[in-house]
Amino acid sequence: QVWDSSGRSHSVDLTALGKHSEVYTEGPFACLAWSHSETRLLYVAEKSRPKCWPSCPWDVPGAAGPAEEDEDEEVGTMAVLQGEHFVYHEDWGEALSTRSMPVLCILDLESSSLSVLEGVPEHLSPGQALWSPDDHGVVFVGWWHEPFRLGLSACSNRRSGIFHLDLASGCCELLSADNVAACSPRLSPDSQRLLYLEGAVGGSHRQCLRLCLLTWQTRQMVTIIDVVQEPTETFAGLYTEVLPPRCWAADSRRAVLSTPQRSRTDLLLVDTEAATVTNLTAGSPEGFWELLTLQWDLLVATCSAPHHPPSLVVAMLPPAGQELPLCWVPVESTPTVPGVTWKTLMIQPPYSGQSSTAQNTQDFEALLLSPSDGTAPHPLVVCPHGGPHAVFDARWRPSMAALCQLGFAVLLVNYRGSLGFGQASISSLLSRVGEQDVADTQLAVEQALHSESLDPHRLALLAGSHGAFIALHLLTREPERYQACALRSPVSNLPALLGTSDIPDWRYTSLGLPYSFERVPRAEEVATMLLCSPIARAAQMQTPVLLCVGARDQRVSPTQALELYRVLRARGVPARLLWYPEGGHALTGVETEADVFKNCARWFLQHL
Repeated sequence: QVWDSSGRSHSVDLTALGKHSEVYTEGPFACLAWSHSETRLLYVAEKSRPKCWPSCPWDVPGAAGPAEEDEDEEVGTMAVLQGEHFVYHEDWGEALSTRSMPVLCILDLESSSLSVLEGVPEHLSPGQALWSPDDHGVVFVGWWHEPFRLGLSACSNRRSGIFHLDLASGCCELLSADNVAACSPRLSPDSQRLLYLEGAVGGSHRQCLRLCLLTWQTRQMVTIIDVVQEPTETFAGLYTEVLPPRCWAADSRRAVLSTPQRSRTDLLLVDTEAATVTNLTAGSPEGFWELLTLQWDLLVATCSAPHHPPSLVVAMLPPAGQELPLCWVPVESTPTVPGVTWKTLMIQPPYSGQSSTAQNTQDFEALLLSPSDGTAPHPLVVCPHGGPHAVFDARWRPSMAALCQLGFAVLLVNYRGSLGFGQASISSLLSRVGEQDVADTQLAVEQALHSESLDPHRLALLAGSHGAFIALHLLTREPERYQACALRSPVSNLPALLGTSDIPDWRYTSLGLPYSFERVPRAEEVATMLLCSPIARAAQMQTPVLLCVGARDQRVSPTQALELYRVLRARGVPARLLWYPEGGHALTGVETEADVFKNCARWFLQHL
């Protein structure tokens, strides 16, 4: 439906037109873009497949199929294919199981006609499309999907490029560099400049990115902000995977985006001519800022903190060079949650003396949330994040605030390898998974116990995915240190993920091993993966463990938790397994999230 000031102006049943399957409304491919004339809409949908008719034992090759026998078959419907009913079709992995073959579509509102664009190379999956300056073409991101698809969710290292498709000639032109991971194109208000993000292909699944600028007329590309290896006091690099849909200032020179900066997520202003970065929210009491839109130099954003739910704020962007300080005006404020305080702890790992690389000296951080009820010392719930290339920024997390109100302190650990601390920190974890991340988490616990009013005899672990991998290692190394453990979608057996995960490349990369599509695992590599797996040391575990898994998880198979559950039960260790039939890797959804939290909280109250 399309609405204007006088009401609903257009209503088109896209399904009835039969040109494509489901419209993409979210995820990395999705878009909805008006042409400059505001008469056409550009979007992405799943490609229609020919109808398939299951074969019967008595089918005769060459005999008439249902489509041929049905004289009333609708004209234009794709032909029925026999023997194709059970052919396997790849998808783009976890959280994208219904995304396989995206196509670009244009709806003409004046004629109510719908067209699926041709000219996109067959080896590409298109998405994130927008109109070219003259409406004669479209700009889109194309992801390579040959020889097969690797999981795309939370993976900014997949080969992709920025392309221009001329609607008249059908010619498709690569605008960005080749053999990179490019995404999130944004056209300036004067239609002269195209801003986008670019990273390396392969390696860490998330990374510090470049900000690139393409001059439309000359097709000249320059790097505005390069990869930051070591953060400075004022800038730690760009880590966001998506630029705000409207990020340009009215002068077509400056752009605003949000990205992790150590344990915060701040709003940064980038001057594309001077190639400078200004942090617009540094030092604010809120630890998380997100730009919703920037129109006519009006900034609309949300901000939050661990004890403060999101508030909606606005500000006018001053002229270039006069941006600070910004005057934020609350539009919709939320009160601070009572009974919760928080601080950032800086942790300095000891120098090993083995090499002079950054991994030996780089500091990291942890966020400590504490009850303010005066009943210290508090039991401590330790949370290493998943990823591993992710970050616990200082945003509002209802479950963590709720744990504080139940009397628990919570430690959110951003071990080395987290986003927001420079690419050198991210790279330092490769080949040291199961060692550096585990040691960093335990070091953060020891420092918190030493400096804060916490009970060292009441410690618990709460983590998911790779964070659960870290937690399980801690249980094997210090069996009597932690009194309870609750895990979501845990990684426990690395070699078993080679054939079950949508990101088999990470199994090699995490251990410092090279990966290629044609790679076949070798015995010594499988042995290395197993030795790095918590399941290999499960005999040392004594702590009661709660496991929560989604049956539809494509990233970490739920059989990982099932195997661990059986091992623990066989050895007499208290264990409980929650199996969510419709759940994916993140275990999202109101009912699922509520049930997971309720069971985790009960587990801690029971065992602490």
